[in-house]
Amino acid sequence: MNAMVMAAEEAQNPLIPDTWEMLITFIGFVILLFIAIKYIVPAFEKVYKDRSEAIEGGLAKAKAAQAEAKAARDEYNQQLESARLEAQKIREEARSEGEKILADFKDRANMESARITENAHKAIEAERAAAVVSLRDEVGTLATQLASKIVGESLNDDDRANRVVDRFLADLDAEQSRTGAAR
Repeated sequence: MNAMVMAAEEAQNPLIPDTWEMLITFIGFVILLFIAIKYIVPAFEKVYKDRSEAIEGGLAKAKAAQAEAKAARDEYNQQLESARLEAQKIREEARSEGEKILADFKDRANMESARITENAHKAIEAERAAAVVSLRDEVGTLATQLASKIVGESLNDDDRANRVVDRFLADLDAEQSRTGAAR
């Protein structure tokens, strides 16, 4: 039994690895750690940096696009307001011009109406004067014939006939004036 205990003492604990194995594993770990620090970590850092820059660039582009969209919207609103003001100005000008045209047509119509009325008055007055002259001549002729029959002598003398006609018409006008004033 002693020999077994001795053999057992000489044999190491199975839970504790051999020193050479620990040394080789440690050297492998250091080499792997060196490779990771020298090559892998910088690659990850570069990817992280590139992604950070891309995100920041995207945010900057988004902000720039948002500012550009806001500027475009403001410009559109300004153009829309300008167009509204221009349309209102055009409507006002059209309304004003329409009123001027309407006033011009009214003035022309009033002038044409006044002209037509004046021409009608002139025509009536001319016809009245012509009618008075015609009636005077007829009344004169009739009065001369009547006076010739009453007096019994001929009134062929023009001067005498004109005097008789004028006196007769003056008496007729005076009588009409008295009857017109009495009414």
